Amino acid sequence: MVQTSIQKSRSISSKDEKYMTFNHVSVALPPLETKTVDKKRFYVTPEGNEYPSITTVLSSRGKEGLTAWRKKVGNEVANYVSGKAAARGTKVHHMCEDYLNNMSTNFPSKWEKHKKDFLPYCIFTQLQEKVLCNIDGIYAQEAGLYSDKYKVAGRVDCIAEYKGVLSAIDFKTSTKERKDEWNENYYIQGSAYAEMFGERTGIDISQIVILVVTEDGTVQEFVKKKYDYLDALTETVTDWRNENEVSSNSGNVSVDGVPDN
Repeated sequence: MVQTSIQKSRSISSKDEKYMTFNHVSVALPPLETKTVDKKRFYVTPEGNEYPSITTVLSSRGKEGLTAWRKKVGNEVANYVSGKAAARGTKVHHMCEDYLNNMSTNFPSKWEKHKKDFLPYCIFTQLQEKVLCNIDGIYAQEAGLYSDKYKVAGRVDCIAEYKGVLSAIDFKTSTKERKDEWNENYYIQGSAYAEMFGERTGIDISQIVILVVTEDGTVQEFVKKKYDYLDALTETVTDWRNENEVSSNSGNVSVDGVPDN
């Protein structure tokens, strides 16, 4: 199911602005270290296994369009546009995380600092008004997860109820509205997070939610079923491993804590 340009919102007033208070569910998840091997992100599990991030695994899938665009505009322009978009997306992600953690109501002075980033904040408010109001019962945010079944790992944006259904939720920023057929990697990624969370907690998640906001404030909601993308997940992981036979213990390694978005 796909809905675009969502208009309805449900908010709770707080002084001069409308904010919501979100309920959180406590769940224990093990901390994960990350390491970089030949520009590929890996997560180190408590058992010592090194699994590639799902973002790394998906990065080589369907690159034809991106490669063609980069060739058309040139590397300098492509790097500028990509860097600017990534920085904006990171700020919007942080705003979503802090808002869902009730910073706007519990720590209003800290929340006010977000407003200094004018464009990212304007973009965030569209998500806030139109789709974040559908979230509650939050189990995890920016949480490291991994799957022994698929041998992949990653950091999910949000595990929560969306319109009453427990979901793996990802926030995406885009320069323009996205067509459903462009998003298969997003759906595979979300399905991977759902599987990882299920393995770590025993709590099954069947629904994937991708929330997209564009530079002009258009909000898109894509809701999918995890089971429709598990075959593609298996195929993608298998293909990546066949193409990357070099052990993660070799190459240029640096340990860090940078989130995998």
